[in-house]
Amino acid sequence: MTRLITVCLALLKLSTLALAHGSHGDEGDLKDLDWATRHMIEEHHIGNFDPASFFSLHDYDNSGVWTVNEVRRTYGLDDSSNAHLSEVRKQQIVQDVFAIFDPLKTGLISQADFVRLCRQEGKKLPDFGTGPGHHGDMEYEYEIHHFEKYHGEDAREEDLTHPEDIEHFRLHDDMEDAQIEQDRLAQMEIVEKNIPSKFLRSPPQ
Repeated sequence: MTRLITVCLALLKLSTLALAHGSHGDEGDLKDLDWATRHMIEEHHIGNFDPASFFSLHDYDNSGVWTVNEVRRTYGLDDSSNAHLSEVRKQQIVQDVFAIFDPLKTGLISQADFVRLCRQEGKKLPDFGTGPGHHGDMEYEYEIHHFEKYHGEDAREEDLTHPEDIEHFRLHDDMEDAQIEQDRLAQMEIVEKNIPSKFLRSPPQ
């Protein structure tokens, strides 16, 4: 565990430096900003962008269009922070976004339509009250929302005592344990736990 924290701490420091060097703008009071601007500041540390760059950053497969899944991801609808939302509510949010930016009802939002509607008609991505749109992996979200804010590049191992730190490294341990178990099972010719008990002479030890 100690070695894991030391390794992660080194990686987090490098990530923090990279994020700091790539940030723009002030992250002060965000409540008066539109959702997309708050998202870019909070999730990407970018305060200066245009509709085309926003679209490209969230076109995760570089296809030139946004799918339903990409809109869900951008709004962080499948993130644990939005686990309280019903699937019906999540689908309604996506439908509302498509109603604005997919005028021909194609089932896709093209970059051309998004940029045109933003620039010419002043359309904006709505704020549905679902947070800033967490869509990074576990490591990224921890870095940007906790480690960078409360620890920074000078953090030491003994500083990582916040509940968020403890939970983060617990998740690392769980993932490592799961991988070890998966590797062990993969090496077995017959996976005993997959055999119905009625076919076993005696329960596996």
